[in-house]
Amino acid sequence: MAAEGRGGTVLITGAGRGLGHELALQYAHHGWRVIACGRTHPAQGCAGRIEFQPLDVADPASICDLATRLAGRPVDVLVNNAAIRSEIPGLHSFAPDEFLKVMRTNTLGPLLLARALRPNLVAGRMRVIANIGSRAGSMAEGLLDDYDDDYAYRCSKSALNMVCAQLAQDLRVDGITVLSLHPGWVKTDMGGDQAVLAVEDSARGLRTIIDSATPGDSGSFQTFDGVPIGW
Repeated sequence: MAAEGRGGTVLITGAGRGLGHELALQYAHHGWRVIACGRTHPAQGCAGRIEFQPLDVADPASICDLATRLAGRPVDVLVNNAAIRSEIPGLHSFAPDEFLKVMRTNTLGPLLLARALRPNLVAGRMRVIANIGSRAGSMAEGLLDDYDDDYAYRCSKSALNMVCAQLAQDLRVDGITVLSLHPGWVKTDMGGDQAVLAVEDSARGLRTIIDSATPGDSGSFQTFDGVPIGW
């Protein structure tokens, strides 16, 4: 087994592209051992401190298999980044199966991963779970200047916030800090052409928050640059 990086070990889901890929690159650059998870091996490949592990977060069996492969290995930070949007948005057009597909990936997957990798996090030094959420899931602020009608995505991210709050309470006994983080409107395939934030800047801000997190931050909901968001 390769030596651990000076920053520890971070496991990132959805690391094959976009924000997850950029997070993997930045953490590796700063001396971390990175476990990059995705459904398929990244086209760019993995090198150096980045280790690829196959994972479909929408499949409970795949999550269990990952936990089995990683048994006994400390994980300092779990970044639940993998997410999808509905291909059929809108009130009158979305399909129930599509809605549930988004919920399985964006909400159930992070919850099952947190449970499956709990022993790994307890064995780690930092003990942080960072759920990449979205301001779109905020009941207080999500509709202020965002007119997207993707019911499935919004509901999945709102539910993920409750997952964060519940995990923060349940995992306090283990000293695990749980965060809900809005990455901003990022220039990725998901963010689209009109996005305003460079993926490098979002990842850098998220790392700063994650790396400086304390137990007192557990259960919080904030932007990539540290601004609190109303639930």
